[in-house]
Amino acid sequence: MSQILLLEDDEVLGRGICMALETPECTVTHCGTRAQAADVLKNRTFDLLIFDINLPDGSGLELLRTLRQEGSLTPAILLTANDLELDEVTGLEAGADDYITKPFSLAVLRARVNVQLRRAVPVKSDRVELDGFTFDFSRLEYARGGSPIELSRTEQRLLRLLVENRGRTLPRELLLEKVWDGGEFVDENALSVAVGRLRAKLGEAPIKTVYGVGYTWEAGR
Repeated sequence: MSQILLLEDDEVLGRGICMALETPECTVTHCGTRAQAADVLKNRTFDLLIFDINLPDGSGLELLRTLRQEGSLTPAILLTANDLELDEVTGLEAGADDYITKPFSLAVLRARVNVQLRRAVPVKSDRVELDGFTFDFSRLEYARGGSPIELSRTEQRLLRLLVENRGRTLPRELLLEKVWDGGEFVDENALSVAVGRLRAKLGEAPIKTVYGVGYTWEAGR
């Protein structure tokens, strides 16, 4: 599931961008000030950053420059009303991956966002070690502290989705679709049961219920 951080002080434009980009597999967090975005970035990671340059409390360009200096490699798109070539060059040199001048078509923005998200998809290892667990999804071997854990195929699919998207809340609808190949004919209680069984087998795994939304494997617990 893709997570996008949008930094845009124009509330109307921000809502329009959120509506254009949000899908069952993509969520957008909208911030209106540089300070708010910087605070959100302290506790969360994203797959794509979309920053307006001119903000009421500073510059999205400067925030991006700071993030790059700190080592962030998250793809970023800059939005600006300036169409001078120098402004575009400055933005790209600051670490932006794309630069869009206002006014712009939301369809064009959506297409360019999709390009960045495709480029940002990491190569996922089939072997993961975290929180005292070892999960080898290619060999179907799972262990906690060296002790093997037997999981059903449903539990394996659910575990992989949670682990590969750790730190993100996965909606119940998405989990039903992915774990049960569409999920149209699956009772929603089946997901609650599967999560309960997975928790029981893993023990103290950081699988958190986000009430009214879904589940997440808490990152950095």
